[in-house]
Amino acid sequence: MSKSGAHERYQQVMAEITARRVETDIDPTVERVREVLDLLGDPQRTYRIIHITGTNGKTSTARIADALLRERRLRVGRYTSPHLRTMRERIVVDGEPISEEAFVAAYDDVLPYVQMVDQGSDVPLSFFEVLTVMAYAVFADAPVDVAVIEVGMGGAWDATNAADGDVAVVTPIGIDHTEYLPDTVEGIAEEKSGIIKPGSVAVLAQQPLAAAEVLVRRAAEVGATVAREGLEFGVAHREVAVGGQLVTVKGLRGGYENLFLPLYGEHQAGNAAVAIAAVEAFAAPAEGDEALDPELVGEALARVGSPGRLEVVRRGPTVIVDAAHNPAGMAASVAAVEESFGFTRLIGLVAIMADKDVEGILEPLEPLVTEIVVTRNSSPRSLPPEELARIAEPIFGAERVRTAPRLDDAIDLAIAGAEETGETSGTGVLITGSVVTAGDAGFLLKGE
Repeated sequence: MSKSGAHERYQQVMAEITARRVETDIDPTVERVREVLDLLGDPQRTYRIIHITGTNGKTSTARIADALLRERRLRVGRYTSPHLRTMRERIVVDGEPISEEAFVAAYDDVLPYVQMVDQGSDVPLSFFEVLTVMAYAVFADAPVDVAVIEVGMGGAWDATNAADGDVAVVTPIGIDHTEYLPDTVEGIAEEKSGIIKPGSVAVLAQQPLAAAEVLVRRAAEVGATVAREGLEFGVAHREVAVGGQLVTVKGLRGGYENLFLPLYGEHQAGNAAVAIAAVEAFAAPAEGDEALDPELVGEALARVGSPGRLEVVRRGPTVIVDAAHNPAGMAASVAAVEESFGFTRLIGLVAIMADKDVEGILEPLEPLVTEIVVTRNSSPRSLPPEELARIAEPIFGAERVRTAPRLDDAIDLAIAGAEETGETSGTGVLITGSVVTAGDAGFLLKGE
């Protein structure tokens, strides 16, 4: 097949997957995925797994864990969601998204089995369920030594939970996706605790007390070992550095000093500590109580990146793209910007999904930004700009809210607002509100 023909086939496959139930159309069961994987010979049982759930920080934690594992000369698969620009970003082997050809081959391999299960079910497999099956099959075919798997939503009934993790990681839990998950921290923790399996190690980021109690109880019920941030491991010291921060981590089996982490904010230092603990727990059966090699840890962290997470995509004025999409995530991002950048004039640009806590996302931004430009992103779920402006005006004041019909227009308007003083030093634009917003903006500003 020609190169153009192969690309056309890839586009066709993406269209077929996209035509299935979207990730936000949830039918809460893992059974359909289990049935397909059983027909495929249970590929998810051919490698070890670090399974990650939580409300915020999952993807960054997965990326850091992946980097640490690869620094140890392991072959690593990584499955994360949602993607910024292309579906292939979700299925990563050896640090790189799989190729268009590999993506098509994986789809063609699993499709007959997906169709068999579809025919015997009242509800066909969703977009996310098909991608999950593909990821597990790709990782078995590679083959990988370990897969780092990020939950799509929840835990117990999430499609990824057809696999059993050796290490179950729970990043900070907050309120989000209440149309599909419980509306209390305890209820959400109960659902997310479902990834903690018998005999595993549960690595728990710092949690609200109510969530921590639920998670520890689940671990006790299934006989899992618990490692808690702030007790068994955690960030011992951190300080702002050019391009990121210096972090000292107390691990489960050793200390790791003066690690350069090229990510911004206290929350990312916490994500790094959780990832280190997860990799220590993963390595423990083979290596006993030995600490990870501090030099390898330092080298891995220094190279880690997390696109769309306080990512600087332009200078003069500085333009930052961030995927914060719930109140807790936005509060963490705002704190990181305040700590690391020192803007004298910052224009906010937001496009938010209509099913989100829009007021809760906007409120942390109010003290940070000079003014805000509201717009929409490429998703049909994006809140119309006029409606977003109506919600934003009581928070910011009508004189601080501008509206643009499209994201490209909004970017131009925000950059012009940052440049109004004639000085680019100390001025900036923060583009945020959704993963889709971050992905769209990254494409418009970087061409990728």
